[in-house]
Amino acid sequence: MAEAVLTADIADDPEARAASRRRLVSRIVIYGLLGLFSIAYFVPLLVVVFNSFRTNVEISAHGLIALPLSFRLDAWPEAWSNFCIGGQCGGVQRYFWNSVSMVIPATIISTTLGAINGYVLSKWRFPGSEFIFGCMLLGVFMPGQISLLPWAFTLGKIGLANSVYGLILVHCVQGLSFTTLFCRNYYLGIPDDLIKAARIDGAGFWRIFYKIVLPLSPPILIVTVIWQFTGIWNEYLFGVVLNSGANQPITAAIAALSLNGTTVRTYDVMSAAVLIAALPPLLVYFFGGKYFVRGLTAGAIK
Repeated sequence: MAEAVLTADIADDPEARAASRRRLVSRIVIYGLLGLFSIAYFVPLLVVVFNSFRTNVEISAHGLIALPLSFRLDAWPEAWSNFCIGGQCGGVQRYFWNSVSMVIPATIISTTLGAINGYVLSKWRFPGSEFIFGCMLLGVFMPGQISLLPWAFTLGKIGLANSVYGLILVHCVQGLSFTTLFCRNYYLGIPDDLIKAARIDGAGFWRIFYKIVLPLSPPILIVTVIWQFTGIWNEYLFGVVLNSGANQPITAAIAALSLNGTTVRTYDVMSAAVLIAALPPLLVYFFGGKYFVRGLTAGAIK
C-alpha cells in the first residue's frame, strides 16, 4: 500500500519524475562503463585461455584472437614439463616450485613479524616508537630498484646469492613495512582499556598478544596474507636480478619464454605456461577476495 502511494506521488510530481529519470540515466551510464571496463580486462585473459586449448596450427591459420575450433590439453603438460625456457627444456615446473617454496615462508614470516611490530607500535609504545614507525613507513614508498645493489652485496656476503633462501629474506624484509602498516593501523582500533585490564590481571606481553590481540586479528591478517602472497608471487625484479638459471621464480621464466631457442612461436604452449603462472594468485583472489575487502573495510572503519 505504501509503495503504491509513493509511486502515485512520483507520477504526480514532475520534479520527482525528472529526478527518477536522472537516476536511471546515471545508473545506465555507470553500469555501462563498468561493463566496458570489465570486458577490456577480461578479453585478454579469455584470449590466453582459448589459445591454451587450441593447436598451434589452428592459431597460425586463424590468428591469435579467434574462437577455438578444437579443445586439446596437449599444451598444458608440454608447458609444465617439456617446454624449453632460456635453453633449459624442463618446462615451468621447477620455476613454479621455486616460487611456491619462496612465497609461502616469506608470506608467513613477514605477516607474523608485521603483526608483532604493529602490536608493539600501537599498544606498547615507547620513546622513539613513532620515529621508528616513520622509518619503517619509508619502505612503503621506496622503489625496489634502490635496494637492488645493497641486496646483491648483502646476499653475497652472507652466502645466499642466487638462491631461493636469499629471495625469501629479501621479500620478508621488503614486505615488513606493508604488513607493519596494515597491522598497526588495525590494532589502533582495539581499545586501550582492554589491554590495560589484561595487564592489571597479570597478563604479560605475549599472553596479551596471543589471548586478546590475535583472536581479533583475522580480518587484517587475511588482508596481509593475500597482499603479500600476490605481491611476492608476481614480483619480477628481484627474481631476475638476484637469481639466475634454474633458481629463478616463475615470473622470470615467463619473461624468458621468447628465448626458447626456436624461431617458431608455440603460442599454445606459451599460453598454457602463462596460465600456470597466473593460477595461484587468481585462485587466492577468487576464494579470498571477499575476505580481503572485508578486512580492508574493517581496518578503515576502525
